[in-house]
Amino acid sequence: MPKTNELSQFERDLLESVRQAKDGEHARVHTPEEIQARRRGRPVGSAAAVRKVPTTIRFDPDVLEGLRATGRGWQTRANDALRDWLKAHHRP
Repeated sequence: MPKTNELSQFERDLLESVRQAKDGEHARVHTPEEIQARRRGRPVGSAAAVRKVPTTIRFDPDVLEGLRATGRGWQTRANDALRDWLKAHHRP
């Protein structure tokens, strides 16, 4: 039976793990302030000044397929095409 003033192997290992964590030997230790500062989503100030408005629009299947076939960013390209059409056809 171990003496009461001696640490068990588990306790020694635990203290060693705490020391290693504080020294950053195996993983970075985050303070509560760092954890609180880390938030989900985009960083502040990274969003565009002009916000887009979500809406529902219905396209014929062939039109939607053609737009999607252009790859990533098809919604932005469709938005730009509609803006160009409005500039050419809108009368103030």
